[in-house]
Amino acid sequence: MTARTAPPAPTGRALTPSRTAATAARVLRQLHHDPRTIALLLIVPVAMITLLRYVFDGAPGTFDATGASLLGIFPLITMFLVTSIATLRERTSGTLERLLALPLGKGDLIAGYALAFGAIAVVQSALATAVSVWLLGLDVTGSPWLLLLVALLDALLGTALGLFVSAFAASEFQAVQFMPAVIFPQLLLCGLFIPRDRMHPALEAISNALPMSYAVDAMNEVLHHSDPTGAFLRDIAVVAGTALLVLCLGAITLRRRTP
Repeated sequence: MTARTAPPAPTGRALTPSRTAATAARVLRQLHHDPRTIALLLIVPVAMITLLRYVFDGAPGTFDATGASLLGIFPLITMFLVTSIATLRERTSGTLERLLALPLGKGDLIAGYALAFGAIAVVQSALATAVSVWLLGLDVTGSPWLLLLVALLDALLGTALGLFVSAFAASEFQAVQFMPAVIFPQLLLCGLFIPRDRMHPALEAISNALPMSYAVDAMNEVLHHSDPTGAFLRDIAVVAGTALLVLCLGAITLRRRTP
């Protein structure tokens, strides 16, 4: 009579809805007990946009021109920072190794994190958009719901980038160091400070390959057009497609522990 061996833990990336939902619920419970992280995610973007409004108090048109773009940029930055550190903490503490020893695939884990932080992103984007449009008087030609859609996609992109880069960091300090490498070049080249078509041709070509550029372009389309344009649909498709691609790459590069 041969001894029965336990089946190996699944290593594939197929998603199981129940396991994905359980992972998302666990992450949300952890965030619920971390008020400082919640403050960073929900209050800081609103505070920064409010500060910007009163920096340009004597020139409301300037706030209208830049506020919509920053409404998408701030959620991307905060979600990138929080997600990269939270995921790295799971790995360095050994939690990730214990989870992957269970019947939980990498795809379930990444999707669970994306679902949890995506739920936070909905609240974050809705709060920032509501404050900007109805309290700070951000004047946009298009629907505020389109602003919310772009802000949400930007936050999801930040989540995806944070999950991806966490695989290459050995400490929380290194995770923070990825911000100048991943976020700052996009911030400088996205068209926030100067139109991209007025940049040096080489820099314009680089900006055309960066997802934040399309996020800013989508916000500007909402700022100047009452109905969704073809350019707007292209821009949000690029942002959403990039987020999905990076999430897939994050599942591929996810490791059980930091070397």
